[in-house]
Amino acid sequence: MAEEHKKGLNADLVGDDLENCCRKETACGQCQKNNCVIGYGKQCISAYKQAPKKEVAKGMENIPTTDFKVFDEVELETAIAHILKECKDCKEDHTDECIINVIRSCYEVGLLGDVQPYEGSALQYLMYIKEHFPDQSLQIAELYRS
Repeated sequence: MAEEHKKGLNADLVGDDLENCCRKETACGQCQKNNCVIGYGKQCISAYKQAPKKEVAKGMENIPTTDFKVFDEVELETAIAHILKECKDCKEDHTDECIINVIRSCYEVGLLGDVQPYEGSALQYLMYIKEHFPDQSLQIAELYRS
């Protein structure tokens, strides 16, 4: 059984970030819900608010990685920095199905085009992003530090 996320998760902050990233129905037409990376993230955080569990069942498997909409890069970079601050740096106890990992992965698909490796350490992740996505890494790292 999934446990409650240790130290909690600022679900309101994550929900606000997801709303800021959402292109809304004026840009997308009808909401695609779980066929959209942001819509899927919104569903995950909504479920978390109702029943705070550390893991999302089949969370990574259900990310719509073929969602090719163009999202606002600054909003996604901000959201990634925020979700990294929520990470508990669990390192070897990291699980892919962790709510934080699933939400961050949704942002990555929107910003970077695909899910990126994460090994339970925000610092290692920032170094990886700096090496592979230098343009995006600057804003993410700056916001993470602030």
